[in-house]
Formats: sequence, C-alpha cells, structure tokens
Amino acid sequence: MRKRAFLGVLIAATALPGLVLAHGPTRQKVTLTTEVAADPADVWAAIGDFQDMSWHPAVHASTGENGNDIDATRVLTLGAADGPTISEILYKFSDEKMSYSYRITDVKVEVLPVTNYSSHLTVKPRADGGSIVEWRGAFYRGYPNNDPPEELNDAAAIAAVTGVYQAGLDALTAKFGAPGS
Repeated sequence: MRKRAFLGVLIAATALPGLVLAHGPTRQKVTLTTEVAADPADVWAAIGDFQDMSWHPAVHASTGENGNDIDATRVLTLGAADGPTISEILYKFSDEKMSYSYRITDVKVEVLPVTNYSSHLTVKPRADGGSIVEWRGAFYRGYPNNDPPEELNDAAAIAAVTGVYQAGLDALTAKFGAPGS
C-alpha cells in the first residue's frame, strides 16, 4: 500500500510540475550605513526619539503616542501637510545600545511598494571618533503573488527602501559632517 501511495505522489508531481515548483516572493533585505563626525550621543539625540523623525527630509510631520515605549505608535506624513502617511509601531528600544526597531502597520503600496516591513536603526561609535549610523530593513515586495507588475516587484521594493534610507543618511551626513572633513 505504501508503494502505491508513493507512486501516486510521484506521478502527480511529474504531471503537475508547476504546482510543485511554484513559490511566492522572497524576503528582501537592505542595509545602509553612513559615517558622521559627531559623537554617537549627539547623533542619537537627533534620531533616537521614535516620535520625532523630523531629521528625515521626506517627513513633513510625525505624530504618535507612548514615546519610546514598546508598542508606541507613530504616523509619518510625507511631503506636505496633506501628503501620504505611513503608520508604524515600535517593538524594540534601547537608549543604552542607541537603537530601535519598528514595523510598518499601514502604508499604501503606491507610497512604499512593500509589505511586512520591519526596520532597525542604530548608532555606533567609530574606532577613530565620530559615529556609524546603520539602517536596515526586511520586507516583501508590494505584490504578494507571482508575476508582479514592475512597480511592485522585488527590484522596485529594494529601490524604494534604499532611497528612503539613503535620503535619511545623507541628511545626517549633511547635518553632522563626514569624518575628516
């Protein structure tokens, strides 16, 4: 009887290879860093408040509740007062480690073409003085099924997140200066 069951599965697998080999999207990851001349405590003072993302040039306003407590929420308004929004929740925070982690709870894929997005922002000391700011995220593309439209595929998701991170890190480099400059 076991041979028949095995043969049945084997025949079905060879007859329907698309079903056996089909898969959905894979989790994408982006990590960007920048080095700045300022002391880590000064950089953390500028970016370490989950409720205040005014240091990022794309953020017009940031409102939220519960400060830096776990499960604190914030809503980022992008561009202008009537711009699109991104809702986020804080799930890790450490002043001592100068880091926090958060997830997006609501964003339209037309604004940021991702789903299931989580991110981590941290400030570390440089060996030669100054700071390293690291921003990393993990997410799925904005279209969860196979054959996504170009604006919602893996490349679009990676490019969008990379653009957000780079703009923020560039703003911090402009504010604090690059080491040795």
